[in-house]
Amino acid sequence: MATVKKPAAKKPAAKKPAAKKPAAKKPAAKKPAAKKPAAKKPAAKKPAAKKTTAKKPAAKKPAAKKPAAKSAAKKPASKSLRPVESSDVPYRNLFDAYSQGKLPFAQGYIVSSFFSETSAYSIYEIVSYAGVKEIFLTETGLQFVTGGKKLYVLVEPDTYQIKYQEPVSRAEGERIPKRFNELEIITAKNQSKIMVAKEPNESYGSFTILKPTGVNFAVVFYQLPEVYKSLADFFTESLNRQRKVPESDAKKASQVITGILKKSMSFEGEFK
Repeated sequence: MATVKKPAAKKPAAKKPAAKKPAAKKPAAKKPAAKKPAAKKPAAKKPAAKKTTAKKPAAKKPAAKKPAAKSAAKKPASKSLRPVESSDVPYRNLFDAYSQGKLPFAQGYIVSSFFSETSAYSIYEIVSYAGVKEIFLTETGLQFVTGGKKLYVLVEPDTYQIKYQEPVSRAEGERIPKRFNELEIITAKNQSKIMVAKEPNESYGSFTILKPTGVNFAVVFYQLPEVYKSLADFFTESLNRQRKVPESDAKKASQVITGILKKSMSFEGEFK
């Protein structure tokens, strides 16, 4: 019977220590952790993110063009800043003189007209200026960077319906910033009236001369020895031929206009 129990002594062999070997494979389970350095590879792409900063110099290229824009903006002023010492004619079309570089910068008179399309109702503006710094051509006209004085002349035909209304209160295109008591009024033989402001209005810093339309004009007179005679002859002809004022009355009005120009808008007293 003792020999029968011996095989039972082999049962401990059922504890296969080899079953624990899979536990030895646990280090292999840590292999995914070994892949973590690969997860850091996106960080290696950071130098590629710096490529956008490398493009910043290209974004600055428009700024490099700014100097060219400034030089182009100054070209009209530098072109017209040529000094005009003398002229072979008493006056020129203002915008032609500007484009040809013949616009006087030292001093001059500008005469602009604003004629009604339906009647002889007319407004003249006479501007005196001196010491121009710059002139800019705009969509509406010429802007002068300097001060100036403006004298208003109003021609009112006999057929005008609201003669009693102060010129300062009239409709757009018919008004001037003056009242009757601020005007020298000449009544012509055909009952039209030429009203000349007793005193000019002053502008400071800059003023703009509008581009003429239709039959209107803008002319510049040069400061020649006979400038006032030239102005008087010009107004006599314009009032007589264009505005149908009798010649004798046109001459009388022209003398009143030039007298005020000499007294209140001469360069001798105003700019020296």
